[in-house]
Amino acid sequence: MTIQGKVWKYGNDVNTDVIFPGKYTYTITDRKEMAAHALEDLDPTFAKEVQAGDIVVAGSNFGCGSSREQAATCLKEAGVAAVIAASFARIFFRNAINEGLPLIECPEAIGAIEAGQTVEVDFEGGILRVGDKTYQFPGLPESVMGIVREGGLIPYVRKQLAQRKA
Repeated sequence: MTIQGKVWKYGNDVNTDVIFPGKYTYTITDRKEMAAHALEDLDPTFAKEVQAGDIVVAGSNFGCGSSREQAATCLKEAGVAAVIAASFARIFFRNAINEGLPLIECPEAIGAIEAGQTVEVDFEGGILRVGDKTYQFPGLPESVMGIVREGGLIPYVRKQLAQRKA
């Protein structure tokens, strides 16, 4: 699976409170409404201007902070196709995979990527293209790609169970 998308770039330590503001944690449950608040405290233009297929790029420790799963949900629901970062907080990493939001760790590429650029990602092949440069990252395993293709862990498991019954 290969995607191309426009880049939204941020720095290090983007935490779950700025990905999905903590003030909404217990008041918003609708996924579309969550998307309307994605990154609003970090970048007030993001939720209004992000397009389906866009890619978030950040430095190290993306998704640090709380275990708030809404952080991954709001990005996925806003149309973000992937997040590329130097590193991810582990709980955010798992929450994103559960949502079917692919994450790429490629610290070598972060400095070469600029906001507004288009990047191409080959998930299985582990190739990231930025302009005329190519970067390698560990390709995503088939188990993770299955979850991504199905739109998240729950749809993936439902499909697996249905296939077993058939």
